[in-house]
Amino acid sequence: MRGLKDRNVIVTGGGGAIGGAICRRFASYGARVGVFDKNLEAATRVADEIRRGGGGVAEPVGVDITSYAAVKEAVELFAREVGPADILVNNAGWDRFANFVDTTPDLWETLIAINLKGPLNLHHATLPGMLERGWGRVVNISSDAGRVGSSQEAVYSACKGGIIAFTKTVARETARRGVTLNTVCPGPTDTPLLAQVAGESERGQKIRAALVSAIPMKRVGQPEDIPGAVCFLASDDAAFITGQTISVSGGLTMAG
Repeated sequence: MRGLKDRNVIVTGGGGAIGGAICRRFASYGARVGVFDKNLEAATRVADEIRRGGGGVAEPVGVDITSYAAVKEAVELFAREVGPADILVNNAGWDRFANFVDTTPDLWETLIAINLKGPLNLHHATLPGMLERGWGRVVNISSDAGRVGSSQEAVYSACKGGIIAFTKTVARETARRGVTLNTVCPGPTDTPLLAQVAGESERGQKIRAALVSAIPMKRVGQPEDIPGAVCFLASDDAAFITGQTISVSGGLTMAG
């Protein structure tokens, strides 16, 4: 894709399944990648894979995105070591499946801190530089749960719906200054989180079978299904696209 070579990219949750796939894809296009993750060991592993795979530039950064001070420090470290961020991908997220009436305020706070406050921290730390330089791309990873809801994910869905609305609003604020923001919404994807929820029990297998049955393409997503849409929205090929939401879900949702 055009325009990704030598760009500086921050990917949060870069040590995870989807985040790692996004990092590797950007690196394959010649971008310099900041692998941001609370788990520094996982971030380092992805960065090492990128370096060994083709000599790409990848900088692992350990950061708790729920802390504004930690995010500011991490973004400044990346700028010193690699360069100021041209592209931000807010990918980090977490959930725990439960009916809303069975959850607690402590769980709500954790979900909101990771899935909503964390991305706000990253936007606030990176957008001023993008606006000053007159160029930037933000791709926020939301979820189809934020578009149509999802049973046992009420607070998570609220956060992800908030990310969609936030993205559209800031896209309006920055459109004339060379910065675009768009959202990618994965559907059910084969990650450790899904495995944790489904498990190997008979009930877990029924959950998986129900998901597959509901998806027109008759399979859950794979981490490698996500980076194409992300890199496209960050590329020059999508320079006239902002404030948009695209689902990568095998047709599970077809929102207008």
